[in-house]
Parts: sequence; structure tokens; C-alpha cells
Amino acid sequence: MPPQEPPSSHSTEVRTPLARILGLGFGVAVIFGGTVGVGILRLPGVIAGQLGSFWLILLVWVVGALYALLGAISLAELGTAMPQAGGFYIYSKRAFGPAAGFAVGWADWLNNCAVVAYGAVAASEYIAVLVPALAARQQLVALALLFLFCMLHLAGLRLSSRIQELTSSVTAITFLLLAVACLLHPAPAIAATVSHGLRGGGLVGLLVPVVAALRAIVVTYDGWYEAIYFTEEDTNAASHLPRAMIGGVLIVLGLYLLMNLAFLHVLSIPALSASTLPAADAARIVFPAWGGRFVTVLSLLTLLSLINAVLLGAPRILLAIGRDGLFTASAARVGAGGTPVMAMALSAAMAGLLVASGKFEDIIAIAAILVAAMYAVNYTAVIVLRVREPKMARPFRAWGYPVSTLLVLAGSLVFLVAAVHDDPVSAWRAAALLGAAIPVFAWMRWRQRRLLQA
Repeated sequence: MPPQEPPSSHSTEVRTPLARILGLGFGVAVIFGGTVGVGILRLPGVIAGQLGSFWLILLVWVVGALYALLGAISLAELGTAMPQAGGFYIYSKRAFGPAAGFAVGWADWLNNCAVVAYGAVAASEYIAVLVPALAARQQLVALALLFLFCMLHLAGLRLSSRIQELTSSVTAITFLLLAVACLLHPAPAIAATVSHGLRGGGLVGLLVPVVAALRAIVVTYDGWYEAIYFTEEDTNAASHLPRAMIGGVLIVLGLYLLMNLAFLHVLSIPALSASTLPAADAARIVFPAWGGRFVTVLSLLTLLSLINAVLLGAPRILLAIGRDGLFTASAARVGAGGTPVMAMALSAAMAGLLVASGKFEDIIAIAAILVAAMYAVNYTAVIVLRVREPKMARPFRAWGYPVSTLLVLAGSLVFLVAAVHDDPVSAWRAAALLGAAIPVFAWMRWRQRRLLQA
């Protein structure tokens, strides 16, 4: 058994319940918003250049979705068994003890803040394209976006959840508009003359680009788990979470396949391979007068939806850690509207610091390695808890267990090793960051015990 944590020293006021008002629609919307980004607008060109085969291009997008689906199936078991705010922090704490939980929670929160910072900076760049007068003030625009979303969230969960549903819906509709316009447009004559066969070079020559393509594609599916942070606020998490996670992955897969088919319809594979922004090239063909502006608006929509989704999830991690006495007690307080007020403010402030520092790219590189490790820890948690706590109530049990969980665990370990190999500097920094969590955790536990003795 892992070491057990002492009872929380906080009052019942600190444990003000979160508002249980969310449903299946929000779960799908937050997964869509947290997953779909500008990657699908850029990556198809890179994948086409690596593979050069129509069917192989589509296949790797399907395989990437299957990997995400296996992860969703496994984590849905943990999310329905432990429907509490905090997500990965809660699962790793239950399986491996409070120290491991604290390290995972810290890494997860930092990753969320880095993603929000990235989204705000990228969004400010697209806003500057639409409003050139703001080109010299992009950092201020990014900070203003963070402030705006923070204020909207502090107004209450009902409003912020509706914003997520709206931004995800508008983004999806805009993607569909571009895809339909491409598919209805006459295909260029050159597209019919391009060979869609596999490239030569034998098995190794095929596997190397396929693995490289899969690594990139898996990143575009990251965010499929976003609904786990809100199970405590869901009206029926046992039913909604598995449907939202599995359905969300399938919806994203459908969109990604549709966009690839649309791009391949109006662009030959060589043209797609040479494109750094296939969405813009496709839009210029079907919307000659305003294709560039269309894609700029679409990119901005995906980023606004991403910022809203991730900034909603990050405070729930701090709230869970604060409830256990491992952070300031104020982080666990919930406002009248259902928002963890201090945790929200701290999350927005951390993202703002990353924006202002200009170093958030380094943080994202570090966080990417931490996330890969976090996946491996939590997939392992599924197995550990099955063995150690077989009688735990599990409203949803992972389909195909243990094979499904072992497959996704093996994949996460492969991606972790590859990430460390490709970026050893960030790997050392990630290890140092996790190492720094040890004395922080020890100090917080000492402080917690002192409060209990007082």
C-alpha cells in the first residue's frame, strides 16, 4: 500500500462543493476545444511529405486516433471510479501515494499553464494579422486575452461552460465549411495524375517515416482527456465521461480525416507536401478573394477554444491539491458561481508570467516530456488499482483490459523514450523540475502536520 496522507486540516468552508451542472454536451465540447488546434491546418502537408501515399496518409491519422482511443478507454475507468476534480493528480495519488500525486499534479498544472500561454501568444499573432495596428503590441494582446478569459470564468461555471460549447461549435462549423467547399470544388487535373502508391526503400524505409508521422499526429490528438478535470461537476459522470471521451476522439478523428480528404481533393500530394499551411492554400483555391483571411479566422477560433478549455481545467488541479493541504488553502475555495477563484487567478497569472517572460517555448518542451511520463504513470495506475483494489466501484471498465491498457502504456513509454532522446536538455530540466517538487512536498507535509497539531 502507498503511504496514506493525513486528514485535511482545512475547514468545511474550504471544501465548498463545486457546482454539479455540467453534462455530456460540455464534455464533448471541452475535449474538442482542448484537442483541435492549428496543427490540423499545418500538419497534413508535413505528413504528405513524409509518406507520399494517399491511403497511408489516411491510415496514420486513424492509427493516431486508435492510440488516443485506447488512452480514453483506460482513463475513463479511473475517471468514473474517482469522479473528483484534479484528474491525473487524483489517480496517481490513489495508486502511488501523495508524493507521486503531488509531482504529477504539479507537472500537469504547469503543462496546462504553458498550453494556455502558447494559445494566447499564437492568438495574438493572428489578431495582429486581422488588425495590423496591434502588430507592435502582441504581448499586451496576449495578456489581455488571458485577463478577459479569466474574468469570464470568474463570472461562473455556467457562463464559462456555455462559452466552451459556443467556441467549439463555431470552430467545428467553420472547419466543416472549408472541408465542404474543398470537396465540392472541381479537382485540379494534376491531382488525377499523381501516383498514390507507397514509396520504396523496403520495410525500414517505410517504417521510419510512418513512426515520425505518428509521433507528430499523436500530438494533434492530445487533449482527448480534458473532460476528466470536470467529473465532480458533471451531473452523471459515470455515464457522461466515457461517452464524452470516446465520442470526442471519434468526432476529432472524423474531422481530421475529412480535412485531409478535402486538402487532397484540391491539392496534389506533391503540392500538399510542399505546403507549409495547406489550409491556407486550399482556402485560396476555393475562396480566391478571401481565403487567407478565412484561415486566419479559423486558426484564431481554434486557439480561443483551446485557451478557454485548458484555462478551465488548470484551476481544478490546484483546487484538488489545495484540498489535500499541499497548497494554499485559498486555492480550494469555490466561488458562488462554481469557479475556484484563487486557483483560477493563479493559473491565469502563471500563464501570464510565461507570456511575459517569452520563455514559454522552453517550458512547453519540458512539459511535453512530463506529459509523456504522466501518461505512463496513469496507465500504470489502471493496472495497479485493478490488482490492489479489485472491489473498487468501477462504473466503467476499460474495454479489452489488460491488453488495451498495456498497449497504450507501451506506446506512451516509447514516446517518452523518443522525446528524451530527441531533446535531452529538456529531459534534464524536466527531471530537475520533478526533483524540485520533492522538498516542496516535504515542506507542505511538515506544514500540514504542524497545523494538525496546533
